[in-house]
Amino acid sequence: MSFALGLTGSIGMGKSTTARLFADAGCEVWDADAAVHRLYAVGGAAVAPIRALYPQATAAGHVDRDILKDLISKDKTVLSAIESIVHPLVQADREQFRANAQADILVFDVPLLFETGGEAAMDAVACVYVDAASQRARVLERGTMTQAQFAQILAKQMPIEQKLAKSDYRIETDTLDHARAQVDEILADIRRRMTHA
Repeated sequence: MSFALGLTGSIGMGKSTTARLFADAGCEVWDADAAVHRLYAVGGAAVAPIRALYPQATAAGHVDRDILKDLISKDKTVLSAIESIVHPLVQADREQFRANAQADILVFDVPLLFETGGEAAMDAVACVYVDAASQRARVLERGTMTQAQFAQILAKQMPIEQKLAKSDYRIETDTLDHARAQVDEILADIRRRMTHA
């Protein structure tokens, strides 16, 4: 029986890097964002139902995320319609991963874990965090979004203080070495818990 560890945090907090550290340590990692990319790609399960609702959002057999973002920004009903298609498909993808995984500890990288109630399916949750100034600098250094877009994303996410309070483990991502040491401690603690279960 595998242990399911949810991994969450806010944008720019170092979640993807931390997920790689868990993978390097022998865990199998499921990434919610990567699952959505698979669903939107050519042959993905979300393409046909999204095309049926919003034909302009698909092109060359895949979902065009930029057009989708534009539709969502212009009409607030689009997001809930898309979520009603995508969320069940993402859940099915996660369950398939879980059924096929071999590792003793499975890590589920889900940015909106608490916002979607996903923590209920986890044995424990680890939350990554860093100070607000570092977070802002990391996001804006990517050059993929404006300050306004960053603020918009933050407004949709639960405040990091709340996420940390609801989590079993906290991982400060101020340096890579510090994050790696905390990942190792968490894995040792989980394996202790598993042997005494």
